[in-house]
Amino acid sequence: MNKENIKKVVKYLDVLFPIAQTELDYENPFQLLVAIIMSAQTTDKQVNKINKSFFTKFKTPSDLVTFWEENIKNEIKTIWLYNSKAKNIYLASKMLVEVYDEKIPEKLEELTKLPWVWIKTAKVWLSIIKNYSYLAVDTHVHRVLNRLWIVNTKTPLETDKKAEKILSKEDLAHLHHTLILFWRYHCTARSPKCDICELKEICKWYKTHKK
Repeated sequence: MNKENIKKVVKYLDVLFPIAQTELDYENPFQLLVAIIMSAQTTDKQVNKINKSFFTKFKTPSDLVTFWEENIKNEIKTIWLYNSKAKNIYLASKMLVEVYDEKIPEKLEELTKLPWVWIKTAKVWLSIIKNYSYLAVDTHVHRVLNRLWIVNTKTPLETDKKAEKILSKEDLAHLHHTLILFWRYHCTARSPKCDICELKEICKWYKTHKK
């Protein structure tokens, strides 16, 4: 992927999504962390629907520890993997209370010590709350970056490492939210909207499937 094409991708996505931001609803950094944990393999829309009620019951990690694991489970039982998520939301809250004095760590290596907080989860949180130049790579971002020849990788982890090497901090910051919105509403796994996409001429998928 040459630098001119990277600039083209960044510019086009900025035009598509000039006010790109998370679609998760939250009132404070801790609630956002919980929402991100809940959103794994679940749509933001479903998480927001649950949290309209759930987030009225707590503001801090200690609130959730007091709320207890079984009650968390009952609150989020309509989302995928709710048993595991409830357990780890509780354990993460407990760890924040007992180890971090309820303050969420602001370093990647510390944040990922929390239960169910993986690299992607931590990067999403840090990019939103601290405005750090992180690109959170999941299977969808991995798919799009490979389609656009920004990377040529086999796994999201490979993509994550490669992207950090070839993209500037400014590009990483720009692409974090715009890429999420792009795969969600345009470059979908099935039936991507290639006909209206201005990046189709540099897209590997378009050249092999549409032409």
